[in-house]
Amino acid sequence: MRRLRRISLWRAVAPLALLCAGLLFATSATNARGTDLRPSRNTTLAGLVEEQSRRSASLVRQHAALTQDIEKLQEQQGSIDPALAKQLKDLADAVGTTPVTGPGLTVTLKDAPSQVVKDNPDVDADWLVIHQQDIQAVVNALWAGGADAISIQNHRVISTTGIKCVGNSVVLHGVPYLPPYKITAIGDRRKLQKALDDSQYIENLQDYVVKFQLGYDVKNESSISMPAYEGTLDLQSATVPGFPRTPSTSPTASGR
Repeated sequence: MRRLRRISLWRAVAPLALLCAGLLFATSATNARGTDLRPSRNTTLAGLVEEQSRRSASLVRQHAALTQDIEKLQEQQGSIDPALAKQLKDLADAVGTTPVTGPGLTVTLKDAPSQVVKDNPDVDADWLVIHQQDIQAVVNALWAGGADAISIQNHRVISTTGIKCVGNSVVLHGVPYLPPYKITAIGDRRKLQKALDDSQYIENLQDYVVKFQLGYDVKNESSISMPAYEGTLDLQSATVPGFPRTPSTSPTASGR
């Protein structure tokens, strides 16, 4: 008797359950409109880095455009004394806020190939990637070699430029980048190359280039057009002697 009641109850409930399931499927199909309800978007690190880089680059361009508008308005109003204007130009050249052209070198750094990583599962993963200190070592050597100007990933490097490692990406001026990393310097190519060759840190890096195929390539450039630095010049932590500290949100310099 109990069995008959259970069967009767199931026969009554089953159609209702199937009806509810059908309604759920229909609602999902309507909301999805033929697309995935859980799209992947940019869930990979590379996608997120590229998205953030594009957003940051757009903001930098907006900042640069507004700065140019202010300078043009000042010139039109004649608010800048000619002597002061010349002094500002000379300082801009020294700081790096004007574009520059000349011969030089480009150093390209890369992580080890994926196959090398697979073939060496017991090797420390840190040995198979480019780190911020590797980039800093190249930049320091190029400055020591008398570089007139340096850029990383086509972004001008100035005295307050911070190079920071975040996960598998390197952050420059608040913008994350993935390898390969291109470091370009304008100056005497012979002196720049000698400075790279004389660097003890780069000599150590070459050991990993040989053992694990890290990318280290130096290319001579007969003519390089380097953009001006377009970010803020305010300091966050460091201070200029004789000037009071003022709050800011710009990155500070980092080095070895």
